[in-house]
Amino acid sequence: MRSTSFCRDHSTSQIPYQTENPRHLPRLNDSDRSADAAESNTCIVSLQPRCDAAAKILLNDSHGPSPDLFLEESTNDMRKSIALTVIGFLFSSTLAPCSNGQSSVDVKERLEQYVEVELTTDVQSLSEKQKKMIGLLIEAAKIMDGCFWYEAYGEPSSLLSEIKDADTKRFAVINYGPWDRLAGNEPFVDGVGAKPKGANFYPIDMTKDEFEKSELVGKDGLYTFLRRNEDGTLKSVPYRDQFADEMNAASKLLKDAAALADDAGLRHYLLLRADALLTDDYRPSDVAWLEMHGNTIDVVIGPIENYEDQLYGYKTAHEAYVLIKDKQWSERLAKYAAFLPELQRTLPVADAYKQEEPGTDTELNAYDVIYYAGDCNSGSKTIAINLPNDETVQLEKGTRRLQLKNAMRAKFDKILLPIADVLIADDQRVHVTFDAFFSNTMFHEVAHGLGIKNTINDRGPVRTALKEHAGAIEEGKADILGLHMINQLHQKGEISEDLEDFYVTFMAGIFRSVRFGASSAHGKANMIRFNFFRDAGAFARQDDGKYRVNVDKFRQATQDLSSLLLELQGDGDYQAVSNLIETKGVIGEQLQAELDMLSKNGIPVDVVFRQGQEVLGLTGN
Repeated sequence: MRSTSFCRDHSTSQIPYQTENPRHLPRLNDSDRSADAAESNTCIVSLQPRCDAAAKILLNDSHGPSPDLFLEESTNDMRKSIALTVIGFLFSSTLAPCSNGQSSVDVKERLEQYVEVELTTDVQSLSEKQKKMIGLLIEAAKIMDGCFWYEAYGEPSSLLSEIKDADTKRFAVINYGPWDRLAGNEPFVDGVGAKPKGANFYPIDMTKDEFEKSELVGKDGLYTFLRRNEDGTLKSVPYRDQFADEMNAASKLLKDAAALADDAGLRHYLLLRADALLTDDYRPSDVAWLEMHGNTIDVVIGPIENYEDQLYGYKTAHEAYVLIKDKQWSERLAKYAAFLPELQRTLPVADAYKQEEPGTDTELNAYDVIYYAGDCNSGSKTIAINLPNDETVQLEKGTRRLQLKNAMRAKFDKILLPIADVLIADDQRVHVTFDAFFSNTMFHEVAHGLGIKNTINDRGPVRTALKEHAGAIEEGKADILGLHMINQLHQKGEISEDLEDFYVTFMAGIFRSVRFGASSAHGKANMIRFNFFRDAGAFARQDDGKYRVNVDKFRQATQDLSSLLLELQGDGDYQAVSNLIETKGVIGEQLQAELDMLSKNGIPVDVVFRQGQEVLGLTGN
């Protein structure tokens, strides 16, 4: 899972089903719900311009909004062949939305919400084989990019070929579609309509009632699309079938990378992950990933997170990170993993809610990330990861927490500090530190391994019982239990920094994160926390418009909110969670005015990356 208030931020139209090859996805106006209306809003388009536009995107190393983003051509044969494999599935449809490709919003202003950052690290100490391996892993990552386009929107060329304005096209690439992820998925291309909550994982006309009454086996599977048979009934399409060509290409790249790996653990993991892409059985490779420890290069790749599915939160989306371990910083983090069983026992809930024993094979590491692709690269960018998400693996083997240090530092310097200058009380601003920001983020990820995975009243896994709200409550729990852990470790003397550093930095971090909006799981979690803490007096707005943290009340609010969220998870109380999100998961007028003020002051909301082999200086490898 991704860190929330510290990292990642991310509705409903119904149109008639397609009895398609599931790769066909016309995007229609959401107001047209009948078959006749849907048909009247589709049009035949030429395929060639769409191939050209999508190919240029997928062949490009840089995902930042470069003015040349859609003009660059690649001369590398391997990259061309991979890109063609990736986009092959994208051009099977002859349907496209009848948008005029125009935008009635100020896209240039929205682009200014992002600040461009180069993703680099020291690669000179790597061996020649390691440098070649990085190139292969980046190419595999690009394949995940193409898959995520399909999951989030459908056929990208049907959108991009219609958009003539360069800024609007760049913004569509950042968002992987025509909906602004930092503005509650508001459309920014005229005529596309609202984003379906189920993205492209389900038939767009499918109702919740139909889904819940369906007897289709595996309908809630993590690695399947739901589509329709010719008779209109639901059917399941495994990812391995939907993306057969793409997964074959990615699998080969991982096997080629494994052949270059000197570290036995990394080689074993890459081979198992290559197989997993072809079978949709990720558990063996998840275990192998947790069991490798000596590797310098790492890659997270495949269908991982379920945030894109805002209908049920069942379906996972493709993404990839290519990473270089920072061994010096990782050593600083290693000691905290041993405290997990003890910290589980300190949770402020009745014993029934903390019977599960967290895995002891948990590992904390710091990395520089050198490539993002797919889900993690859409909209706001992830700065910390807690994986695997498989509850069985978590309980048996633990998790690995990855702190993406270079991305984290970029957000701290370019976004968090300027926010603190505007909104944090002058005398408390000194308590906003990078070490506290790093630690808050780290303990958020650790906290995903604490608490409860299965309800205590036979309602099944928490994820299933809370349905589409499971992600928001889990992210809120991780945020608040991270602070609880800091409190406990500070009492034990394991953390020596001033608690006020963690609290004030956390407060500044809330302002940074709520700018992502309240539509995603992370956004709802941010607002629940902000409103709960405000009501508890953990912070107060001064007459000068700046906020002051009350350390004692902040500590108490941390304990109270921890108790509430853990009990909601353990009880699997869907209605109570729905009520909490409805009342607390919203942005009020006062806060919105202050967020608008940050934008007027020119403070960016998030980052976009210039990335790839050229940025790393590895084009000759």
